Amino acid sequence: MSSNATTRIVGAPVPRKEGINKLLGRAQYVDDIERDGMWHGAAVRSAIPRGTIRSITYDPRIDWSELAVVTAADVPGENCIQLKVADQPCLADGKVNHCEEPIVLLAHPDKHKLGQAVAAVRIEYDPLPPVFTIEESERQDRIVWGENNLLESFLLEKGDVDAAWAEARQIVEGEYRTGAQEHLYIENNGMIAEYSAENGVTAWGSLQCPYYVFKALRGVFGLPEEKVRVVQTETGGAFGGKEDYPSILACHAALLAMKCGHPVKMVYDRMEDLAVTTKRHPSRVRHRTALNGEGKLLAMEIDLATDGGAYATLSSTVLSRATLHAAGPYACPNVRVRARSWATNHVPYGAFRGFGAPQAIFAMERHMDEVAAAIGLDPVELRRRNFLHQGDTNASEQLMREPVILDRLLDRALAESDYHAKRARFSRENPARTVKRGMGIAAFYHGSGFTGSGEVYLNSLAGVDVTPAGQVRVLVSNTEFGQGTNTILTQIAAEALGVDYSDVAMAAPDTAMVPNSGPTVASRTSMVVGRLVERASLQLVAMLREHAGLGAGYTRDEFLAACERQRAAHGEVRSLCRYEAPPGISWDDENYHGEAYGAYAWAVYVAQVAVDMVTYSAEVEEFWAVQEVGRVLNPVLAAGQIEGGVAQGIGYALYEKVVVENGRMANNQMTNYIMPTAEDVPPIHVYFEEIPFHHGGFGAKGIGELPHDGPAPAIVNAIRDATGIGFRAIPLLPEDLFARLASQESVEEPAAL
Repeated sequence: MSSNATTRIVGAPVPRKEGINKLLGRAQYVDDIERDGMWHGAAVRSAIPRGTIRSITYDPRIDWSELAVVTAADVPGENCIQLKVADQPCLADGKVNHCEEPIVLLAHPDKHKLGQAVAAVRIEYDPLPPVFTIEESERQDRIVWGENNLLESFLLEKGDVDAAWAEARQIVEGEYRTGAQEHLYIENNGMIAEYSAENGVTAWGSLQCPYYVFKALRGVFGLPEEKVRVVQTETGGAFGGKEDYPSILACHAALLAMKCGHPVKMVYDRMEDLAVTTKRHPSRVRHRTALNGEGKLLAMEIDLATDGGAYATLSSTVLSRATLHAAGPYACPNVRVRARSWATNHVPYGAFRGFGAPQAIFAMERHMDEVAAAIGLDPVELRRRNFLHQGDTNASEQLMREPVILDRLLDRALAESDYHAKRARFSRENPARTVKRGMGIAAFYHGSGFTGSGEVYLNSLAGVDVTPAGQVRVLVSNTEFGQGTNTILTQIAAEALGVDYSDVAMAAPDTAMVPNSGPTVASRTSMVVGRLVERASLQLVAMLREHAGLGAGYTRDEFLAACERQRAAHGEVRSLCRYEAPPGISWDDENYHGEAYGAYAWAVYVAQVAVDMVTYSAEVEEFWAVQEVGRVLNPVLAAGQIEGGVAQGIGYALYEKVVVENGRMANNQMTNYIMPTAEDVPPIHVYFEEIPFHHGGFGAKGIGELPHDGPAPAIVNAIRDATGIGFRAIPLLPEDLFARLASQESVEEPAAL
C-alpha cells in the first residue's frame, strides 16, 4: 500500500478491533480472571451519613484468623485517594461523612464465609447532623467540608452585565433543576490486585484511566513508580463511572493482598455498585436574561450550583465544564456565570458522560423556550437570531476561528423532522384527545478535550512501534470500554503509516508498557490522542525514509523490511509524540477567560413526544440528531455514539431517578431504578455535517459526550409544546406530570419584567 494513497481506512466502517473476541465470548473481563491462590475481598461500610466511629468489634463466633482484616491503621502510605483534591480517605479513620463509606476491608478464600464475616463486624457511631441539599450546604449552618462547605467555585464574566439591565426591553427569569443519574454500565466495578515487597503492587481491572489508578496506588502505598503497575482488563462500559472510582477499589484490593499474601479479587454486585459508586451531580441553575426589542440577547446572569457529595472527587472539573457551557452556543455581549459546587453528606458525585454540560445545557435550552414564550417569539427563531457565528466570541470570549454552521444544522434538523408542519398539525388536534403531541428543539455545543490549560498540564505522550514479529502497535494508555478507542486509533495509525488496518493492533493498556497519553475522558481521544498517533505515525514513516531506505509507494513487505533495517541499526522501531497546543490557544485560569477548548462540536436536536393525559406518561416517539463533529472517522461507531447518547439522555429526562433516603440510595436495584429499555427508545435519525478540524486526528473533534447534552431539553421542550406547561426539573416522571396536568393548571408563563 502506498503511504500517499487517497484515504482508504479513515472514514470507513471497518470492523471493531475487539469485536470478534466479544462476539465469540473470548473476551476476558475481570471476573473471568483467576489467579492461583486468589482470595475474595469485601468492604464493611458506614450505616449512617455523618458521625464519629465509637468502636469496631468483631463477632467471636467468626474465626477471624482465617481472614485478612484491614483498617485505616494498615495503610502504609497516605490514607487518601489521589485525585484533584486528596480529601477522600481510602478507609474512614475515626469519622464518616456518607453512608456506604468504607471502614473495614475483609478477605477470605471462600466468598460465602466472606459474606458472613462482613455481617459480623459491628460498628458503633456517635451520629452528627447531616447536610443533604444544596440549600442546606449554602446556609453553612453545619460545616461538613473545609471551612464553608464550598468544594469549588468559578466566576466567568464578559462585558458589563449590571449596566445591561437598564437597556433591556424585556427581562426573563427562571430556575431549573436536574437530578442524579446512575451510569448503569453492563459490567460492575471490579479489580484484582497482587502485592509483594520485592515487586510492589500490580492491579488489573475494569477501568478508564490506568494512570489515575497508578497515581492512587503510589500514594496509598508510598511506592516509587517502578513498583506500581496497572493493567486494564476488558471493560464492559463506563460512561465516566470508571474514571475515578476504580482508584478506590484498586487500593482496597491491593491493601488486602498485602495483608493476606494472596491475590485478591473484589467485584461488586449490582446492588453494591449502585449504592456506593459516584453518580452524575444534581444541579440547580438560575437564569436571568435581558433582551432588546428585536429578541437579541443583551445580558445573561446565571447562578449554577451542584451537589458534590461528601468529597471533592472530580467536582471541580465537572463544575468547570458546566460553567463554560452554561451560556450555550449564543452570542451575548454581557455574561456572568457564578458557579459553585457544595459539599453534602451524600455518596460523592463524580464523572459522567457530558461532565457538567448536560446540567448546564438543560437549563439554558429550557430557558430559551421560556424566554421565547415570554416575549412571544417562536423558539426556533429566538435561537436563530442569537446563534454564534465564525468571528463571534462566546461567554469566555473565545474567538470562533473555525467555521460555525449552526444555521445549517438547524435547517437540516427542521427539514428532516418536518418540524414546522408537525408542530402546526399537533396544535390543531382536538384538545379533548387523550394523547397530546409536541415538538421540541435544543441547540448546543460541547468543547473537545480538557478545559483551558488542562491538555498542556497533562503533557500527553503517545506513539506507535513495530515489533520484531512485524506487528504495528499503537502505544497509548487510552482505553476501550465500548466506545471504539481500539478501532479509531488503529484506523488513524494504519492510514498515516500506509499499511493495512489488519496490520495494526493496540498495545495492552498496561502502565508497564504504554506511555501516559492522558485519561480516556472529555471527548479527547479521537481529537487529541488521535492527532498524537497520526503525528507519531507520520514521524515513523519519515524516519524510515531517512534512515532505512523506505521508498515512495511502498508495499507492506517493503515497509516491514525497512523496519527490520531500522531495528538492526537502532535496536527498536518506535516513534513517540508529545502534545502540542493548537496555535492561538491562550487560557487565563485565574480570570477564567480565553480559549477554553481547542475545538467545539455543534448540534441541533429535535424530539417528538406524546403525552398520555390518562396515564400521565410521556413517550419520545421519534428523535432527530444533527451534529458537526469534524471528520467522521468511522460512520458506524459515530452513529452508535449518537444513538447511545440519545438513549441515555432519554433516561435522564424521563425515567432515571436516584431516590435517596437519609443519605442512602433506596432504589439500588434495576427493578426500581428505571431506565429506558429497547421498547422506550424511539427511532433515532442521525445526521453528520463534516468540517475537519486541522488539529484533530485526521480532522476529528470529540463525539462521545455531545449526544448526552441535548436530548433532555429537547424532550422537555416538546412536552411544553404538547401540554402548554413548562416543566423545569428532570427526571420528569408520571407523578410529576400528574401533579400539574391532573389539576388542569394553566401554563406558568415567565413574565417579561
